[in-house]
Amino acid sequence: MNIQWFPGHMAKTRRILAENLKMVDVVVELLDARIPASSKNPEIDGIVRNKPKIVVLNKADLADEKVSNEWSKWYNSQGYATIFIDSIKGTGIKQLKDKMRDVMKDKLERDRQKGRIFRPVRTMIVGIPNVGKSSLINKIAGKRSAVTGDRPGVTRNKQWINVNNEIQLLDTPGILWPKFEDETVGINLAVTGAIKDDIIDTVELTSILLERLSETYPEKIKERYKLESLQDKKGYELLEEAGKKRGCIISGGEVDLTRIAAIVLDEFRGGKIGRISLERPGDVSSLSTTE
Repeated sequence: MNIQWFPGHMAKTRRILAENLKMVDVVVELLDARIPASSKNPEIDGIVRNKPKIVVLNKADLADEKVSNEWSKWYNSQGYATIFIDSIKGTGIKQLKDKMRDVMKDKLERDRQKGRIFRPVRTMIVGIPNVGKSSLINKIAGKRSAVTGDRPGVTRNKQWINVNNEIQLLDTPGILWPKFEDETVGINLAVTGAIKDDIIDTVELTSILLERLSETYPEKIKERYKLESLQDKKGYELLEEAGKKRGCIISGGEVDLTRIAAIVLDEFRGGKIGRISLERPGDVSSLSTTE
């Protein structure tokens, strides 16, 4: 699939990040635990430069725990501590707050020694669209401060949120990059909802997803869609069979592929198929991150 998405507000977001970085003390980069490599915007490191950064993997409740452990070990081998969270339920939020305080500790001490009047430490939240930035901010702040939604592009402007007297958070719009060098990256982003469905062939996308899951999580899709056999079946065949089992039939007895594709995507994104990860550290040829 040829997936490219870089609307005008994405370029605006890059300017917002660069312009506000000088006012920020700490950056929290939010990744999707199901696709840690694909959800890492390669432009972020260049924009953030040497600012202290915390890497957080959200939607951990939807990811395969065994694979997440592999990612944790990989990050640790690179010298980075990982924080896996669920920004909806609040799992991992306390650990993140503790990490934020730890990162901020030295700066607060330096300010105290210089006799500066205390001001809140400002933290910028960055990440791709629909990765859960606003939900994370609301959990950290303990109130509904940021606009949330289950589609990409909900946050269009920066929002400063006062957590308490010690912390201010800057919510920023999600930012993708102009070109996906690896087709798999674009597919992973589309499948997880980082790219709007209305610019994608969802039938083709879902067929690709089912074909991949037939290799990595065969029992999960067999059980969910009552598929009798996966052997030697292509994605379209699996999608069509799933449509028949779900009664997605139109006039003439044909399967409504658009309807069943929407159902499968929704169930994958909601974790109804099971806890699934689309990437492992060993699957990605080059990985990099900074903290």
